Parts: sequence; C-alpha cells; structure tokens
Amino acid sequence: MEELTEHVCIICDQSKTEGILIVSQFVCEDCESEIVHTNAEDAKYHFFIHQLKQIAMPKNA
Repeated sequence: MEELTEHVCIICDQSKTEGILIVSQFVCEDCESEIVHTNAEDAKYHFFIHQLKQIAMPKNA
C-alpha cells in the first residue's frame, strides 16, 4: 500500500494529502475545486490569483 505524503497548500495553508503539485507548489483538492468554480468577478478570485503567484516567485526570493 502506497503511503500518502502531506503537503501544505499554498492557498489555504492546510496540510493535506490530496491535490496537485504545480512546479514545486501544492494546491489541495478542495482549493483546486473552488478555484475552478469561482467566477472572475468574485472577490475571492483575486485572492486565488495572488496566492497562485507564489508558483512563479519562490519563497526564498
């Protein structure tokens, strides 16, 4: 049986096992689903964009 690895989501900052890795950043399954279903006019959309910018800008920069 495969052991699941926990990662910290760059959106919700929670430790989860299910989600996607984009470059070296993790987005949990719950946040991924919420991002996909959020309308561009929704205020939360801008929060998601801000959080996802971490993918292009490493934390050590």
